[in-house]
Amino acid sequence: MQRGDYLNQTVEHVAITSFDARPIIDQYEKMAFQARNLARAAKIYDRMLADTECGVILCLAGSLFSAGLKKVVFDLVQNNMVDAIVSTGAIIVDQDFFEGLGFQHYQGTPFVNDDDLMNMHIDRIYDTYIDEDQLRVCDMTIGKIADELEPRPYSSREFIDAMGAHLVKNNLGKDSVVRLCHEKKVPIVVPAFSDCSAGFGLVHHQWHRGSAAKVSIDSAKDFLELTKVKIACKDTGLLMIGGGVPKNFAQDITVAADILDKEVGMHKYAIQITVADERDGALSGSTLKEAHSWGKVDDNYEQMVYSEATLTFPLLASYAYHQGSWKNRSAKQFNLLLDQ
Repeated sequence: MQRGDYLNQTVEHVAITSFDARPIIDQYEKMAFQARNLARAAKIYDRMLADTECGVILCLAGSLFSAGLKKVVFDLVQNNMVDAIVSTGAIIVDQDFFEGLGFQHYQGTPFVNDDDLMNMHIDRIYDTYIDEDQLRVCDMTIGKIADELEPRPYSSREFIDAMGAHLVKNNLGKDSVVRLCHEKKVPIVVPAFSDCSAGFGLVHHQWHRGSAAKVSIDSAKDFLELTKVKIACKDTGLLMIGGGVPKNFAQDITVAADILDKEVGMHKYAIQITVADERDGALSGSTLKEAHSWGKVDDNYEQMVYSEATLTFPLLASYAYHQGSWKNRSAKQFNLLLDQ
């Protein structure tokens, strides 16, 4: 097979506006196991949105946008159903910004000779493919953005906002979450920012700057900025897709606010969609009830959903979209607060 035989069928993004999941969610509520858990989670998310003073924090981990979930998040941001995002770097940079530059992810299969893919500069994410040469363009674009910024420490949010400005300036990525969040002043925080394509670009930037002043990423500033979001709105809800660093980072801001002597309380609402198991003590599978013992999550409106995200996230989001509680919410524009 030739290279073009692998990179010929693009991944398409599901649109929650194109179908109404309310009938199936209402039926799921009368079932058992994860169907009922998903129904309860969907209704907690709707309650979260109806609570107009509540700040909604979306946490993302895993290869979500490469799998076709980008438009779900785009529509949530567009309709003020999300006020801040905490994510892994790969979703924001290697997947969203990458597509914003005009590139695509492609449908593939795990039943393939990976040595052949490596030799053809094709990277595999389970059953999707990405062009490694195009990914290098993404790396170097990050380096270029860093070269053009004032050399100083930045929070990941500040740097990602500059990425959104780059897309606007070059009339790129009109369906990009990074660009939309820049335009709507929604903060995107990536606590492990160098663990993705951005890291390669920043390595290139810092190497070639030599002993001169450089752009760097301040993870403590990330933590402080997200804590300021918690302090500003007091009541918060977490919608967590996957686990990992984004999950723990977002949960920890309640403790950080307490250390700063701010009486803001635990996260009022919390939902997690995950396939991870709690029995090995790993964070991604730790229950929200466990987080309550740490003073992070209230235990009145919390729900774990043990399911793969491409199956359940669109249903949950579609339910909340068609319920329409978001129509009474206004954009919180937390970037304005954080840029002060």
